[in-house]
Amino acid sequence: MLYIQHNDLTRFVASIFSQIACSSEESQRIAHYLVSANLSGHDSHGVVRVPRYVQMKHEGAVIADQQVKVVSDTPVIAVLDGGYGFGQSVAPQATRIGIDKCKQFGLSAITLRNAGHIGRVGDFAEMAAAEGLVSVHFVNAAGSILVAPFGGVDRRFSTAPFCVGLPRPGKSPLILDFATSVVAEGKVLVASQGGKQIPPDALIGPDGTMGSNPELLYGKYEATGPRDHRKGEGAIRAFGEHKGSGLAVMCELLGGALSGTGATSPGRPFANGMMSLFIDPARIDPTPFFPSEVDRYISYLKASRLADPEAEILMPGETEERYREQRRREGCPLPADTWQSIVECAKREGLSEQLIPQTLREPYRSHH
Repeated sequence: MLYIQHNDLTRFVASIFSQIACSSEESQRIAHYLVSANLSGHDSHGVVRVPRYVQMKHEGAVIADQQVKVVSDTPVIAVLDGGYGFGQSVAPQATRIGIDKCKQFGLSAITLRNAGHIGRVGDFAEMAAAEGLVSVHFVNAAGSILVAPFGGVDRRFSTAPFCVGLPRPGKSPLILDFATSVVAEGKVLVASQGGKQIPPDALIGPDGTMGSNPELLYGKYEATGPRDHRKGEGAIRAFGEHKGSGLAVMCELLGGALSGTGATSPGRPFANGMMSLFIDPARIDPTPFFPSEVDRYISYLKASRLADPEAEILMPGETEERYREQRRREGCPLPADTWQSIVECAKREGLSEQLIPQTLREPYRSHH
């Protein structure tokens, strides 16, 4: 495992996107969100995505420096088209519109269609929570057919993320953010490059046998070469059996069909769709009862006797907060294959060797 300081990693990733004709502002924004995912412990949505994003840009599957187009607008609703822009650009724009409408009227709903890969959805729940708003997000990825429904072996869903954010005045928000599959596709990608391995029952083969070999999803691949899920014969399993599969249906239909992106099916170009609801708790609860009740309930939950005396009861978002503290101090860990694939991508785009930062074989804390 290699370790790299997050500021160095951000500068390096931004320089790669500047090389492929993204503006300086967009390059910095993409790098910020990707490295933020690594800092939060979600390596599946972090810099491992860089070579794939670059490839998508070259193929015309994603377009630089897009502004969302307003398709329909009311005081509390906006229907937005991302024009296949980088998700790290168009998703924050859409979230900003939802936040502004909610702050004016107490409630809003936005849909975003035709967005490039938006990355970690929790970023946008955190964006709303920072302004005191509750948010709920349903997301799909049209054209990214990866997940088998409960009881089946054929791919039918995207990983269909679901996310909820709750603000806590003066404290870190509660952020629940997960794929409706056993693992996100990016976790299979990380595992295929020497990173953390996925659970033994995360994938399912065409004969119904469960497994964890990334080749089930990608077929044969070279260590630092591209991963193409279209070449594999297996699928990722939906989490929680019928419950996760049912939630995936709702994410596909609300995030995909209702947004206008379309539910995941063959022949569609890749695009994220998102439906987001924003609620101002101060409008519903002027007393205010909600913040103190959230705190009381969290304390009540954490006071439960532990099944494992060495463990603890964590709330949504606490793990990410701890990862951020640790990785800002120690550096972001990257498998050697992941790092090499990013470096090779940078060199292919003509980036100077001098701009490639140094890595360490041990956490940064060992050297200070």
